[in-house]
Amino acid sequence: MAGERPRERPAGRIKFLVCIDDSQECRTALRFACMRAQNTGGKVSLIYVIEPDAFNLSGSVQEIMAEEARDQARAALEECAGEVFEEFGVRPEMAVHQGDKANTILTTIEEDESINILVLGAAPEGAGSNRLISYLSSQVTKRLHIPLTIVPGDLDDERLRWIT
Repeated sequence: MAGERPRERPAGRIKFLVCIDDSQECRTALRFACMRAQNTGGKVSLIYVIEPDAFNLSGSVQEIMAEEARDQARAALEECAGEVFEEFGVRPEMAVHQGDKANTILTTIEEDESINILVLGAAPEGAGSNRLISYLSSQVTKRLHIPLTIVPGDLDDERLRWIT
């Protein structure tokens, strides 16, 4: 963007941000990011966003549900981190946040200037994560000042290796 100061980064240290959830397209995006990081000497950062509508109750029930959601998020991140380290030798950074998914991703990117590329997986059937992709794509000229890579969620490893 004109007038926007470029993000500084050490040579060859591109950091890919991947938003983790339980979808297949998320796993495909993660594998893409890890392959790119492996091929470029880059890093991978994983974010799991717990959306507020996940628990709209009050009092101690809400607190218990929120803690369970955080535990599930941490477990999902740990599982992903273990898989990618074992297969790609990439040890990702991990963070759990609570809030609106799109705004939390944008805020994370704004606050961490070492993030260079946002990688999202597109649902092949046209649902799910595609709403997030649509919103973030509309923010490219407003708040998102790094490349947004959209990976088709149905790509197999052979195709992923070929394009990375």
